[in-house]
Amino acid sequence: MKRLSLMLAAFAVLCMAVSAQAKTYINGIDANYPPFAYVGEDGKPAGFDVESMDWIAKTMGFEVKHQPMDWDGIIPALMNKKIDMVCSGMSITPERAAVVNFSDPYFTIQKVILVPADSKLTAEAAMAGPTKLGVQRGTNEHELLETRKVEQKLKYELRYYDSSPLAVEDMLNGRIEAIAMDSAPAKDAIAKGKPVKIVGTFADDDAFGVAIRKDDAELLKLVNEGYKKLHADPFWKALNDKYLNKK
Repeated sequence: MKRLSLMLAAFAVLCMAVSAQAKTYINGIDANYPPFAYVGEDGKPAGFDVESMDWIAKTMGFEVKHQPMDWDGIIPALMNKKIDMVCSGMSITPERAAVVNFSDPYFTIQKVILVPADSKLTAEAAMAGPTKLGVQRGTNEHELLETRKVEQKLKYELRYYDSSPLAVEDMLNGRIEAIAMDSAPAKDAIAKGKPVKIVGTFADDDAFGVAIRKDDAELLKLVNEGYKKLHADPFWKALNDKYLNKK
């Protein structure tokens, strides 16, 4: 009996040691991309993607640390192993998929044109130009609009910003006339009382996925299995209601 007790005690210690050694992954996030990822007033990372990955980490048995960083350098940071993943509203594109693996898509988003609430500008007119059109640098919207401007000889003038909220403030100050951006941060700006409105779309919908290095199959499997569990859990609806279904 004593020997059995000792064996059970040793097993408990081993389990505690394994738990204490749970692997920690660093998730790179856009520091200002509400409602998916941002730094709150308390200085802590927050948002739909942050809480989603926190839940997945807890459920799948690993630790996660969220590291705010500039968006236009986030893929290089991933490739240089300064971070381990990007769960921060990243669109799955062929160009990105050539250098990283993506998780299964977890969200679909529209590409919209945002203008001041009193503007008479339409999405079509904003894209045709001549207009001063804001866009976040390092995004696939940035790349798309630069390519489209050259190929279709369009007359809009692109202005680049480090984040969508900064572009919104510049637009409200009259420095630009419209913004090409994702629908979620556009709706977030409206929900926060900014005098802006969505007037249409300018491209096909995008799917969001978690970017992971191609040599990290273990993390990719954990994240995919974690999202399957999250989608089946009531917490997924709670997250959507908290961050994405605001009126």
